Amino acid sequence: MTNRLPHSLRSDARDNRERILAVTRALFAAQGLDVPMREIARRAEVGPATLYRHFPTKEALVTEVFTEEMAACTAIVDEGLADPDPWRGFCRMIEQVCELHARNRGFTAAFVSAFPRALDFAAQRERALGKVAELARRAGATGRLRPDFVLDDLIMVLMANSGIRTTTQDLAVAAARRFAALLIQGMRAEPAMPPLPPAVRLPLTVTNVHP
Repeated sequence: MTNRLPHSLRSDARDNRERILAVTRALFAAQGLDVPMREIARRAEVGPATLYRHFPTKEALVTEVFTEEMAACTAIVDEGLADPDPWRGFCRMIEQVCELHARNRGFTAAFVSAFPRALDFAAQRERALGKVAELARRAGATGRLRPDFVLDDLIMVLMANSGIRTTTQDLAVAAARRFAALLIQGMRAEPAMPPLPPAVRLPLTVTNVHP
């Protein structure tokens, strides 16, 4: 029995860690990064001490949660770079990134802010932005991307996209698609105007309307 005890403890620790990560992903996706650590512990059915034993800081927890999401974001940009038509690749990148961020409010906050400042996440983010800059350079060389586009515009896009508030995730994604289409039209250096996706009726609430 004593021989089996260490393995059992390790198994319990793994289960706790996986449950903490699963709960954190769901809470961050729905509510953003402001969820208190005590609420995460409560939802994961572990004590605060257990949570902090696995993740000593909220920064460490955020970094762990969004490692896979960051990889997905980078893969979207890589797909755009691989497109033989740089403008099409650029447009597709904007569409997919807006949709990705609409599905996960917490990731948007982590991506566009200084938090987390953990080296691994920051390095991944900088690599992704470097690839976006290269894709924008190629799209600009085709003459179809407006010449005054700068990388900071993408950060502004993500911040604006994160402001979309809906009652369901499906509505958030639909709104993000229309938002991306509007953005792409505004980024064109030519007057062509393809039709927009269907309009989405957004709830006007105190949380998303500011004077």
